Amino acid sequence: MDNEEVLARLAAVIESRKLSKGGLAESSYVAKLFERGSEGILKKVGEEAVELVMAAKDLDHGGARRRVIEETADLWFHTLVVLAHYDLSPDQVLDELQRREGIGGLKEKAMREGHKS
Repeated sequence: MDNEEVLARLAAVIESRKLSKGGLAESSYVAKLFERGSEGILKKVGEEAVELVMAAKDLDHGGARRRVIEETADLWFHTLVVLAHYDLSPDQVLDELQRREGIGGLKEKAMREGHKS
């Protein structure tokens, strides 16, 4: 199974845990996140981002590489929950990354900032 299939399957499972689709907070961690709403979901993403930063800083001082991988997986997972909460999909993010491919990072950032008016 390729990585895109893993991402699609995970996104489908997360989508199925929405309360509107029968997800039960008593038996599903993701449904519990959805029950907390955007405030709880976004707080969790922030926590996971901090844990990734801490794991990476630890790696600079002899920490375990595996922790960076695990914390990145946690952050990606919770980011998928954010996408589902806002009825967005991983495919939309992949499309955006594909759109940016071949555009220098500084040029792409300047283009985005020009759209923020």
